[in-house]
Amino acid sequence: MIKLVATDIDGTLLIPEGNFTQGVKDCVKELCKKGIKVVLVTGRMHAAASLIAKDLGLTTPVVSYQGGLIKEGNKTLYEKCLTEEQSAKIIEWAQEEQIHLNLYNDDILYSENDCYEVQRYCNNLHTQYTRKKFCDVNKTKVNKLLAIDYNNPARIDKYEQELPKIFPDLYIVKSTPYFLEFSNKEASKFCAVEFLQKLWGINKEETLTIGDQNNDIALLKAGGLKIAMGNATEELKSIADDITDTVFNDGFVKAIKKYCL
Repeated sequence: MIKLVATDIDGTLLIPEGNFTQGVKDCVKELCKKGIKVVLVTGRMHAAASLIAKDLGLTTPVVSYQGGLIKEGNKTLYEKCLTEEQSAKIIEWAQEEQIHLNLYNDDILYSENDCYEVQRYCNNLHTQYTRKKFCDVNKTKVNKLLAIDYNNPARIDKYEQELPKIFPDLYIVKSTPYFLEFSNKEASKFCAVEFLQKLWGINKEETLTIGDQNNDIALLKAGGLKIAMGNATEELKSIADDITDTVFNDGFVKAIKKYCL
């Protein structure tokens, strides 16, 4: 019997650059009524993810930054940040490659420039950013760094393959075709879900995990029942137990009705 549903947000619950369907909202409500814990597990910053949890009526802890932060209300349950030295190396790499970088420190998003990349990113995710030179940011609590290239996603694919060898002490993952994320080795969706499973005494076999992108490979591996969205990457589909419909056709709802409701 499923006791925990750990779900990605964008491309899974939420239509890209769009909204939740009423079906998703009703489905989440039904899960909560049945006593099944629903946890959002996202690469988004906590400030943005917590608003989505509120919109869905969830009171469970929120997992943000790919698993680098778990908060229940104002209480921090789990947090893994980058060191100042690690952050400096990534910033230097981004400058050499001339690729845009978002820096998240203590749940504040910083950008060095008012550029297309950060403006599009914030418009799509309904969030705010602060313009500041990274050398002037107090980098003692860096949640993650995010490289963005909307014009050449092939470059993101290339970096995803190459950079883990250059930065073996980091967790590096592609979260959309345009985003490459850098975080602490223990800031993965797998680590976060495993933490909550232990906290609540829930077994892996009692956990359903569902997502759509390569960063959800870690999420799916934490579940006894692994579901890939119909719009998922081929890599994610290859490790899934089942493939549901797309986010545009309420794939999340169909999977939950099949296995939980």
